[in-house]
Amino acid sequence: MSDDFNKKRRDFIKSTAALGVAGMAPTIFVRNAWAQDFVNNPGKAAAITLGFNVPQTGPYADEGADELRAFKLAVKHLNGEGDGGMLNTMKPLALQGNGILGKKVNYVTGDTQTKSDAARASAKRMIEKDGALMISGGSSSGVAVAVQSLCHEAGVMFMAGLTHSNDTTGKDRRKYGFRHFFNAYMSGQALAPVLAERYGTERKAYHLTADYTWGWTQEESIKNATEALGWQTVQTVRTPLGAGDFSQYITPVLDSGADVLILNHYGKDMVNSLTQAVQFGLRDKQVNGKDVQIVVPLFSRLMAQGAGDNIKGILGSTNWNWALQDAASQAFVKSFGQEYGFPPSQAAHTCYVQTLLYANAVETAGTFYPCEVISALEDFQFDGLGNGPTLYRGADHQCFKPVLVVEGNDNPSSQFDLLKVVKEVPTEQVTYDPSLFGGELGSCK
Repeated sequence: MSDDFNKKRRDFIKSTAALGVAGMAPTIFVRNAWAQDFVNNPGKAAAITLGFNVPQTGPYADEGADELRAFKLAVKHLNGEGDGGMLNTMKPLALQGNGILGKKVNYVTGDTQTKSDAARASAKRMIEKDGALMISGGSSSGVAVAVQSLCHEAGVMFMAGLTHSNDTTGKDRRKYGFRHFFNAYMSGQALAPVLAERYGTERKAYHLTADYTWGWTQEESIKNATEALGWQTVQTVRTPLGAGDFSQYITPVLDSGADVLILNHYGKDMVNSLTQAVQFGLRDKQVNGKDVQIVVPLFSRLMAQGAGDNIKGILGSTNWNWALQDAASQAFVKSFGQEYGFPPSQAAHTCYVQTLLYANAVETAGTFYPCEVISALEDFQFDGLGNGPTLYRGADHQCFKPVLVVEGNDNPSSQFDLLKVVKEVPTEQVTYDPSLFGGELGSCK
C-alpha cells in the first residue's frame, strides 16, 4: 500500500465515523467503518495503552528486567522523545514520532513470575482493567504460548517477546500472535555445521533439558540436527524450571560415556547448570579419547555475565548481539546505552523491535482494529531493525532472518564483550516449510 492510499483511507475512516450511523459509505469501505467497534477501541481518546508482561521475579527475571527497559525506551521513541533509536533506520517506516496515529503511547506492566497462570492473570488484567490494545512480553515460551492463546480469545494483539520454542509459531500459533525471535529449529540448523567443524561427526551427546515446551523442542531440534551429522544421543534428562541445584543431574553425566553435554537451559538455570558442570570438572575430562565439550544452544549476554569465565569457548546461538556493526544495531545500542549505561541484550532487542513493528503496522493500516493490523504485519518485509532483511511470514507469523552462532569470548575487552560472533548463518539455511510443526492460525474475529 502506498502512503498516499493509507492517508486517504485514514481520512475516509475519520470522516465516515464522524457521520455516525446515517453516514453513507461505499460498500468497499464498510469493513473499515464497522471496525470502529473492537476490544479497547480508543475512539477519540488522546492516548492508548500497551501492556508489557515480563518476568520480574523467577529464574528469567534478569531477561525480564532488560525487556522492560527496552519496552520503556520504545515508548519514549514512539512518542517523539530521545534520539529516536531505530525509528531512524527502519524501512519501510510509516511512524511519525508523534505516538501511534497521533495518540500518545502509555503503558502498564505485569510480572509473569515465569509462570503461565500468573502471566495469563496479569495479561487479563491489562486487557480488562487497563484497556491495553496490545500485549507483549515473554522470556518463557510456556508463558508466551499461554498469553498468546488468551489474547487470541480476547481479540487483542500479542507481540511475543523472548520465546524460542518451536510451538509458539508451530502447533500453538494463533492469528493474533506474532514472533520476531528465532526458534529452536533455527538454532539446530545454524549450530550443527559449526559443531561438526569444531568437534567432528563422531560424538556422544548427553542432554539436560528444561522440562517445558521450550526445552522439549530445543532438545528435539538439537538432537535431530546433531544425529544427522552422525552424533549419538546417549541420554536425555528433563530438569524442573528453576531447579537451582543441578548436581544430581550432572553427576550421572560423568559415567555416561558422553563426550558432549548439551544444556537446554536458559536464564539463571543455565548459569547454575553450567557453573556446576565446570565445578564438577567436566571440561577437564577426556572421554572416548576426546576432550569433553559443553554446548549451550540458546545464549544471551546476560547469561554469559552470570556464568563468568565458565562461558569461555562454549558455542551457542543467539537472535542478535550488541556488537553488530550495522547502522540499526548501533543506533539501538547507542540509545539504550545512553538511557541505562550498558548495552542491551537480545531480549531487550526483540522486545523493542516488536513494539515498533506493532506501532508501524497500526500506522500503515490507519486503524487500531486488530484484523487490519494483522493484515499489515502478515508477509511484511522490512530492514533496518538490526537483523538485516526480514520477513514476517504470513502463514505462521514467524520472522525469518539470519541467525548468529556465538562463542564465549576467551579475551573479552570489557565486562560486556562476552560473546563473539563465529558465524552469521543466512536466512535460507534456517527456513522451513510452515507445515513442519503443524498448527493453525485460526481466523480474525
